[in-house]
Amino acid sequence: MSGKLIKLIFRLLSLLGLRNAQRVGRLMGGVAWRLGGRSAETTRKNLKACYPELSEQEIESLGRESLCETGATALEIPLMWEWPVERCLNLIQEIEGEELLRDYREDSSQGLLLLAPHLGNWELAGLFFASRYKMAALYSPPNQPGFEEYMKAVRSRSGSELVATDRRGIMRLFSILREGGVVGILPDQTPRREGGEFAPFFGIPTITMTLASKLVHKTGARPLVTYAQRLPNARGFKIVIREAEAGMASKDITESLTALNRSVENCIADAPAQYQWEYKRFRRTAPGEKPVY
Repeated sequence: MSGKLIKLIFRLLSLLGLRNAQRVGRLMGGVAWRLGGRSAETTRKNLKACYPELSEQEIESLGRESLCETGATALEIPLMWEWPVERCLNLIQEIEGEELLRDYREDSSQGLLLLAPHLGNWELAGLFFASRYKMAALYSPPNQPGFEEYMKAVRSRSGSELVATDRRGIMRLFSILREGGVVGILPDQTPRREGGEFAPFFGIPTITMTLASKLVHKTGARPLVTYAQRLPNARGFKIVIREAEAGMASKDITESLTALNRSVENCIADAPAQYQWEYKRFRRTAPGEKPVY
């Protein structure tokens, strides 16, 4: 699908408005759950692994709700990409933890590392911070060049610098943080083999990116965890900002990665249905461990 066609589709979907976009998205998610395809099966397996204390009925209920929320996220993205930035920001009704940002100054020698897991609406979380700070965001270039151009254009319209996940891009992140800048990354994706180590996530040894920990260790950046939580009845969103677990500053990489994952877990606990459970986070199994999938 060409970038122009995707842009046209997104522009049409953006006309739905927030309430209708969420309604249609949840309907799509509910259908996906009933059809029982790959997304439903992965969601079910992830939830069983992470919440062994839940009954079968509770897993089914949370799984269905999760795919409905994923559908809502999918239909919200065209709004985030096609609406004016100010209109998107007007969807933010609450900010929790805003006081954590008051000490940061752009002329400071200490950078700010924003860790935004796949929870709620991460596109809006990115817009929120990009509207306040000159920041750089790490992204994985898609396979479609036309779509990449569109994605870069919309994500940089509020001033963000998009940095690709190659060696040159990674070095750029270190440079920005050393200069006291702001960097945003998604910390809960499976990294390349050389870019991760196993650390517990919901008690399961999980390959976890080492980049965030290295950025903190080598630049002295302050790590914060953030996400945009979807509010009920299409009321909008709440931006949540929290300090990362203190252990993330440890030079022991396992301790640091454990703290990173625990920081993500703490956010998920606020709104477990809004996490991207259909993603195969446990695709690589630690030696001696039973495969999740």
